[in-house]
Amino acid sequence: MSRAETALRPVDLARAAGVSTQQIRNYADAGILPPTPRTPAGYRRFDTRHRRALLTYRALVPGYGLYTAQAIMRALHADDLTLALTLVDAGHVELHEQRRSLQAAGEALEAVAKETPQAATETPDDTAQASDTPRLRIGEVAARLGVRTSALRVWEAAGLLHPQREPGTHYRWFGPIDVRDARIVSILRQGHYPLPQIQSVLDGLRETGSPDALRAAIAQRLAALTGRGTAMLAASGRLYAYVTGEPEPDQA
Repeated sequence: MSRAETALRPVDLARAAGVSTQQIRNYADAGILPPTPRTPAGYRRFDTRHRRALLTYRALVPGYGLYTAQAIMRALHADDLTLALTLVDAGHVELHEQRRSLQAAGEALEAVAKETPQAATETPDDTAQASDTPRLRIGEVAARLGVRTSALRVWEAAGLLHPQREPGTHYRWFGPIDVRDARIVSILRQGHYPLPQIQSVLDGLRETGSPDALRAAIAQRLAALTGRGTAMLAASGRLYAYVTGEPEPDQA
């Protein structure tokens, strides 16, 4: 241990990060902290580098997620800076793609929500039976949306879709509103929305006929992505300090 390094107890690290001493031991065993020497009696010997690693890891988690943050720290302690930076870059790419996907979903949802039920099912090559309320079978809906029929069945089982059943055969028939709802579910699932949140969006649209619930969902998700991006920004300063040995952000 160099003179610049100060011996620390597990409880000192635990207090610095607001975790338990057992969690500190778990971090050490998982490679999140640098290799930890032991005393002749078998006690772990922590120092300031372990504290810096701990705070770096804790800063990474909100932006990059638990598993990626762990992988970054393990790569650093294996002297593989290239892998660590690759993981960091991948996190930023993922965030960028989610933001772009959400923007596209928002634009599409606005268009779908404003459609009338009839317009939501009409296409130039519509082969549905001629009537004022065209109905589609599950395979036709799946083809229009570019999803599997199994996905539509899952969404129905989750209570998101309510297609009618044909008497006798029990085949599913999707009316215009059913197709609109299926399209909304498809778009939101592409944006990684959980099913309960999609249910809330559909309920709001069905009750009010307004896209306000959709706008609220998009705004909520955008806020979450902004928070994640800000967390990445904060983590980058501490990560840089840990890699280079520069003073930590709160000590500069």
